[in-house]
Amino acid sequence: MFALSSWLHLRIPFSWFLLPVFLFSVAISPNLNPDRLLWVFIIIHFFLSPASNGYNSYFDKDEKSIGGLKNPPPVNKGLYYLALLFDAISIVLGFLKISALFGGMLLIYGLISKAYSHPSIRLKKYPIGGWLVTGLFQGCFTFLMCYAGLNNFDLETILKPHVITPALLTTIMLLGNYPMTQVYQHEEDGKRGDRTLSLRLGIRGTFYFTALVFGLAVAGFFFYFSHYYKVSYAWQFLIALSPTLLFFSYWFSRVLKNESAANYSHTMWLNLISSTSLNIFFVWFFLDSSNILDAFK
Repeated sequence: MFALSSWLHLRIPFSWFLLPVFLFSVAISPNLNPDRLLWVFIIIHFFLSPASNGYNSYFDKDEKSIGGLKNPPPVNKGLYYLALLFDAISIVLGFLKISALFGGMLLIYGLISKAYSHPSIRLKKYPIGGWLVTGLFQGCFTFLMCYAGLNNFDLETILKPHVITPALLTTIMLLGNYPMTQVYQHEEDGKRGDRTLSLRLGIRGTFYFTALVFGLAVAGFFFYFSHYYKVSYAWQFLIALSPTLLFFSYWFSRVLKNESAANYSHTMWLNLISSTSLNIFFVWFFLDSSNILDAFK
């Protein structure tokens, strides 16, 4: 019914890079239910995010590498309808399996992702606006959406300081990371007229900017774990991030010698190392802080 190329553009494996936000919300959730956990995971990572990926691919029509696809096939109208179908499935499942609040948040996320890509609005072409919207909705909003769905909480509950604080930290982390995902796409973005933040900063400027914002995010996470939990988790968080810091430093040293090193391959390796390190940490943090590990001692 839909061409293989359309399914490839959904980039479902790319959801691994977005998983840390979900796992962080799981780790601090006080009212987990196995059925809700499974449904929230499936809805977001197998329907909502792929729908956003496919919709973005359809309007970008990239000819060179994009996140999760080194050699993207040409897009067709089938991809547009497949993305809308996946988006609709996520929203219906959200309302039926979780709650009206969760379903409504899925709807809002889908609308924003369309505004980001659609040529009539195309937030992506605005360097600051696109950067802020991406960081806010893939970070804070997604965190709150997961938290609401996982715990079946109302809007008032998910807007309390102890929930908003980690949600905002995820946004700061993504605000630092997002320009790095654009660093190898300057030529394609320039051809479309998308003045992304990375394009405005330049290749070296993107690295300096990411280092600065990422440093602020790490300091925020250190304070969060020390204040709300215990300082040992803060130090463990830093240890978990050390592979990412080492690879970033190695990559930046290569870019300083030759800017052609700011390519797709290095970007995907940074994403993989960063997301895997965070995923492992948040799973460990959940198991340890919830005392689940005590049952095996």
